[in-house]
Amino acid sequence: MLAATFQFLVAAAIIVVAGTFLSKFADVIAEETGLGRLLIGSILLAGGTSLPELSVDISAVRQGFVDIAVGDLVGSSLANLLILGIIDLLPGSRGRALSRISEAHALPAALSIVMTALAAMAIITHSSLALYNVSVAAIGLLLAYGFGMRMIYRNQKLAAPYHSSDPDTKREVHRPHALVKAIVGFGMAAAVIVMAAPYVADAAGELAELSGLGGSFIGTTLVAMSTSLPELVASLAALRMGAADLALGNVLGSNVFNMVLLLPLDIVYTGSLFEAVSSTHAITAMCVIVVTGIVVMGQLYQADRRVRLVEPDGWLIIALVIGSLVLIYHHREPTAHEHGSAPALVQLGERG
Repeated sequence: MLAATFQFLVAAAIIVVAGTFLSKFADVIAEETGLGRLLIGSILLAGGTSLPELSVDISAVRQGFVDIAVGDLVGSSLANLLILGIIDLLPGSRGRALSRISEAHALPAALSIVMTALAAMAIITHSSLALYNVSVAAIGLLLAYGFGMRMIYRNQKLAAPYHSSDPDTKREVHRPHALVKAIVGFGMAAAVIVMAAPYVADAAGELAELSGLGGSFIGTTLVAMSTSLPELVASLAALRMGAADLALGNVLGSNVFNMVLLLPLDIVYTGSLFEAVSSTHAITAMCVIVVTGIVVMGQLYQADRRVRLVEPDGWLIIALVIGSLVLIYHHREPTAHEHGSAPALVQLGERG
């Protein structure tokens, strides 16, 4: 257990450093390209911090542990919402994450609801319809992502003159060398996170097994929390820089991107991914939809002072996420890989 703890701490420390640089480089890219922090956070930073899920889950699928892989993606979305609730309570945010100041982020949040609902329907129906051995449902998720991001881009361009929260939105590129340096630095930081994240998940799985907390639910939850560490670090770093839009875009954009990652998992898996997974993952997806809906309500609600745990705020989000985990635990179903799930987690970092 000591070796696993040491591995977890070292890998986590590497992710903390890399995630901090990832946010700094993303902020420079947002400034120099004039695309704005919301768009860069929702697409570039969210994609960079979601790459660990792809690395870990492809390894799990190749070993036949489809439920762990899908559970990680949906569970990571729930973990990201927990991060959002925490961000809303931090001094650097001061309730901004769930206020009208961040209403521009309601559109990415709504897209997350749509994407998660589509994934939940595919899981519940065990969709087996395929095109060239690729699930039609997974292709549909990719198309929905493309159309949704186009909508977010067009909406930001139209809203830019009326919002002062991101003053760099219309800035032109004046320092091409700085932009190139930021892009290269972002790529290097993302690569470090991709290499380090499987070791965090690996150590988390081993700790779960050695401590007697193994099993599909605990294992999948630990992996989801572990692979969401880059989102947490990058968002906190962005918040410290005063780039709240970058932090919020990262969290909500990651939830959208997580659903897109079902496509490469389906490609890697031999057969239909949605036909093989347990329907219980749809419960997690529904919980994600409910909590995200509360986030949207908070961003559109006009009251300045709110009643805790009654009106949308960080405390309500945290309480709902914890309640969701309790609900998921009590409705879990044993799968064919139930007894082998924890040992499999120990191997994810070695093959990722």
